[in-house]
Parts: sequence; C-alpha cells; structure tokens
Amino acid sequence: MISVVVPVYNEEENVIALHTAMQEAMNATGEEWEVVYVNDGSRDQSLSLLLQYQAHDPHVVVVNLSRNWGHQGAITAGLSIAKGDAVVTMDGDLQDHPSVIPRMLEAWRGGAQIVLAERRTRQDKGIKAWLYPVFYKVLGKIADYPIPMNSGIFGLIDRKVADQINALPEKNRYIPGLKTFVGFHSETIFYDRLARNAGIPKYTWRKLIRYAFDAIYSFSYKPLRLALVSGGALLSITLAIAVALMIGGLSGVLKGSGWIGYAAGLTGLLFVSGLQLTCLGFMGEYIGRIYDEVRHRPLFVIDDVYRVPAHSVLQIDDFRPVADRVNAVVSVGEPAAETPSGLPVPSAA
Repeated sequence: MISVVVPVYNEEENVIALHTAMQEAMNATGEEWEVVYVNDGSRDQSLSLLLQYQAHDPHVVVVNLSRNWGHQGAITAGLSIAKGDAVVTMDGDLQDHPSVIPRMLEAWRGGAQIVLAERRTRQDKGIKAWLYPVFYKVLGKIADYPIPMNSGIFGLIDRKVADQINALPEKNRYIPGLKTFVGFHSETIFYDRLARNAGIPKYTWRKLIRYAFDAIYSFSYKPLRLALVSGGALLSITLAIAVALMIGGLSGVLKGSGWIGYAAGLTGLLFVSGLQLTCLGFMGEYIGRIYDEVRHRPLFVIDDVYRVPAHSVLQIDDFRPVADRVNAVVSVGEPAAETPSGLPVPSAA
C-alpha cells in the first residue's frame, strides 16, 4: 500500500482540487493507497471538508492535531500514522502536484528507498526567487551531510526509511536533511514546481527564517567554527595593530596624531563588541535547541484520528463463516440469520 502524507493549514480553497487530483493520480497507479491529511490547527473549514471526504472515501485518513504545531511537526505526525509500504510527503497547496507521484513509484519499484523530487523550475517571484537558490547554495556548502539542492519535503521514502525517521528523537526538524542523514539508496527525479493553486502562502517570513535556521543549525557546526575562526583572526589583527602602534610610537611617526589613536580605539571596540555578540548569538541558537531536546516535549499532539475501521471492510474470508451459517440454517429450516453488519443474508436460492 502507498501512503501520502499531506499537512493542511487553512487550505479550504485548495482541499477540493487537491483531493480530486489525488484520486486521479493514485487510482492510476493500480496500487492500494491511503492519503493522510493532517489538519494542523486550521481555523477555516479545512477540517470539515476533510471529514466529509473521510466519511465517503475509505482511502482518506484525517489526523486532527490539538493546535497548530508547524509544518515539520504536522508531517512527522502524518508519518507516525501512515501505514504504507512507501510514504509520499507533499504540501497541500498543489505546488507539488500529485501527478508526479507515479514517477516516484516507478523509481521505488526499481529499488530506490528514497526518491527525491528536485525542482527544475519554480514560480516564486520577487526577493524569494533570489533568496531560495542562495539558501540552498549556502546550505550545500556548510552542511556536514550532502543535502540535495532545490529539494524540499516532496518525495517518497520506503517503509524502512520512514521507521528510521520516526525513531529519531530530535524536535527541531528539517525533514529533507533527515532523509539524507539516515542514508539508504536514493534516486532523484526532476519536476517543475507550479504556482500556488489558491489562497495565500502560510509560510511567513518569520517562519521561513526559522526553517532556514533549523536546516543550518541541525546539520552544521560551521557557525560555531566560524566564531572560533573569527576570534582567532581578530586576535591576530589586534596583535598586528599593537605591534604597529608600538613601533610608530617609538619611532615618532605617530607623534601629535592622538585623534587617530582615539578613532582606531573606538572602531576596534565596536568591532570586538559586535563580534562577541554575534558569537554569543550562534551559541545561543545551539543552546536553545539543546534546551528543546532535554525538555522532551512532544513535537505534536494528536487530538483524534479519523479512518475507516479495519473491521468494517470485509475481506473474502469474512464471508466464509457466514456462508456456513446460512447452509446450516437452511438445512434445518430455521429463519435466515444476519450478517455481522446486521443486513439479512440472502436465501439459499
């Protein structure tokens, strides 16, 4: 079975189009499938629409979180519920279209345990169109693990990979990086990312910046090393200036130029203060994340899970005892029995 995990936060304008596209794409695969919609504390009608689908479509599972836990928390909640032999993760705004999923399944059937979907083109405009490539280039340079360029959460992971990611205890998550961290055989497919189907983006600038910091601080120690290198460089520069001032004072070159010394001292003081605060900021980010981990607070809290109960879907074997009962009843001439569902069993004829 194939599972698709989709976090949903105030996407009432996209739910109908999303599920229609999901049905078309997944039915075309010829596989058993489920789609796990994770309602991440939506304040609009998203949950109501999802529950309507769940009531009429046995493929739909709705996970309702207790509040808004954030993008990575919602995806992690969906991964904990998904039962598929392969799990696809994607956003709910149709920028990552379900029609790409069959290509992922083809790579998975070919032996790939992780299928990365790399964006060949994207429809971002303005400053975001410039910042996204810069972010991925910077992350690729400083990350301690090779993280693919232009690859977000859209992709497929094998059951074995999903179990490993679910077992990771960390709270500040960058799931694209975790897929690289756990290893396993991976392949990359390329696709063109579409414009948002409807509504406004739910990732504010504050959330985007936090997401970028989580990616950097979770997979690189280089900010701390940068602080160490900067301190060493500043110490070397300060020592060189001190030697130059001492030589100039002894030789009389700087005689009568006290204002130069005052300006140099003030500039040096401000520079050192700024560098110290920057280094403390780097350390604070890591310490804050350590604090998050040692508290062991959950990454998400599930309020309820709506799915078709397993016992409500009768399999072939479920009908055999019913048939035996019917044959026994007919042989002794008793009234017809009822099935476990309460529906009358057809007569022997």
